[in-house]
Amino acid sequence: MMITVAQALAQSGLVPVDAQVLLAYVVGNTRAWLTAHADESLPPNEAARFFSLARRRRDGEPIAYLTGVREFWGLSLLVTQNVMIPRPETETLVERALARLAPDRASDVLDLGTGSGAIAFALARECPRVQIVATDVSEAALRIADANARRLGLYTVSLIRADWYDGLEQNTFDMIVSNPPYIAAGDRHLGRGDLRFEPMASLTPGGNGLSALSTIVAGAPQWLTPGGWLIVEHGYDQQDDVRALFESAGFVDLESTRDLAGIPRVYAGRIPDAAPRAKVSGETAAGTVETL
Repeated sequence: MMITVAQALAQSGLVPVDAQVLLAYVVGNTRAWLTAHADESLPPNEAARFFSLARRRRDGEPIAYLTGVREFWGLSLLVTQNVMIPRPETETLVERALARLAPDRASDVLDLGTGSGAIAFALARECPRVQIVATDVSEAALRIADANARRLGLYTVSLIRADWYDGLEQNTFDMIVSNPPYIAAGDRHLGRGDLRFEPMASLTPGGNGLSALSTIVAGAPQWLTPGGWLIVEHGYDQQDDVRALFESAGFVDLESTRDLAGIPRVYAGRIPDAAPRAKVSGETAAGTVETL
C-alpha cells in the first residue's frame, strides 16, 4: 500500500521537525518541498528507509548521525560516530577567535582536538589568509576532517595527528583554539540524549573533567608568539577553575564569554608582550564579555 508524504510524517512518531529533516534526507529534497508535495506518494523503498530511520531516532540516535551531516557556522559538515557533533555554543568560540584575527592579515592558528574540523573550517572560511594547523589524536576523526576539507574546498587547514602538543612540528602560533573534552566522568548528562551515542573520548577526559584543559593551558605559552591568544571552550560550571589555570600559566587580559543561553562557555587569555593593553569590557552577540 502506497503512503503519502503527509501520512509518513504523521505516522513517524517523531516531533515534526525531526520527521521533516529525516524524510527530506531520504527523498533528497528540502523540507519546503515536503510541504508543497504533501499528497505525493512515496516509493516503497523510501518509505521503508524513512520509517527505519524514524525508529532509530525514537531510540535516541542523533539526527546528525542518521543523516551524516551537521550545519555549523553556515557550513555543511560531514559527521559520523567517530566525531563529536558540532554544537551552536561552540560558535561562541569562533566569534571570539574572529574578534582577534584580521581577515586580511596572515596569521598562524592551532586548533587542538579538531574532530570534524568545525572550528578550523569556520575560521578558514572567514579568514582566507590564516594558516591553520588542526590536530586530533584520532585517525578516524582526521579522515572525517579531511573529507570536510575537500567537501568545502578549504585547503588552508593542515591536518596532523597529535596528542595535544605531542606530535606538533611547527614552532609557534599566533592563536590556539580548542574545544576539548571537559565533562566530568560522573556527570549525569553523559547518559542522556545525544551524548549517549557520541565518542566518549571527545566528551570527557575522566576525573573532574579538567585534565585536558589543564594540559592545553599549561602548555600553550611555549607554543604561542608574544601577544598570542589562547581561546578554549569549557563546561557550564568550570569558569572559576579555568580562570585559575590561565592565571597560573601567566596569561593576561583574561576574558570570559557567555553563550547564547547565558552560560559561561568560552575563556580567553593573551601571552604578555612588550606593549601593555588597556582592560575593557563589552557585549557580543554571544553574551556578556567579562574582561578580568
